[in-house]
Amino acid sequence: MAELVFFTGTMDSGKSTLALQMDYNHRAGGRKGLLFTSHDRSGRAVITSRLGLNTPAIEVTPESSFWNEVVARRTRAEEVDYLICDEAQFYRHEQVDELARVVDELDVDVYAFGIGTDFRARLFEGSRRLVELADRIETLQVPTLCWCGRRATHNARTVGGAMVLTGEQVVVADVAGRGSAEDAGPWPEVEYETLCRRHYMAGKTAASVPVMGEGEQLLPFGD
Repeated sequence: MAELVFFTGTMDSGKSTLALQMDYNHRAGGRKGLLFTSHDRSGRAVITSRLGLNTPAIEVTPESSFWNEVVARRTRAEEVDYLICDEAQFYRHEQVDELARVVDELDVDVYAFGIGTDFRARLFEGSRRLVELADRIETLQVPTLCWCGRRATHNARTVGGAMVLTGEQVVVADVAGRGSAEDAGPWPEVEYETLCRRHYMAGKTAASVPVMGEGEQLLPFGD
């Protein structure tokens, strides 16, 4: 029986890597699937992993229809057994409704991957709807860490190292200090940093931590 599964975690927790691995495993098992993405950090219609993996995918725009895509391919006698949907937080709630319909009426497995909340700690539209409709929600077990060493739970947007809470919800950029200039996307002045809740609420980024002098030591989990 087909199901809709939502895999979620903070940025840099390996969601795209898992998406590509799942696609590989299903294809190795003889299944046929389609890959989708939206606003990938590369700026191209591909699913990219920070490990250097990348695979072409179908770009999801506000006008995209998952139902029409699957039905059109099956009408041409193409097999579609599953969908890999990366960056699902950017999907419209109507598109997530379509994904549920694809599962229920066409018996196609859907594996969606995305972060839950934006830089203001508010649920993305697509993520909210996936939480409401998914058969299963899986939190990725690869932990990302705040600069203090605690497990990171929030995605902070930074400009010049300072955390900001204003601006458009969707601004694609790289996790601060984790990628190349090519990975930074179309807004290289904006970066993202994963923080624990304590330092997210306090607005303390790695760049705001005082530089320790010789002989001084920054205690783990300290403020």
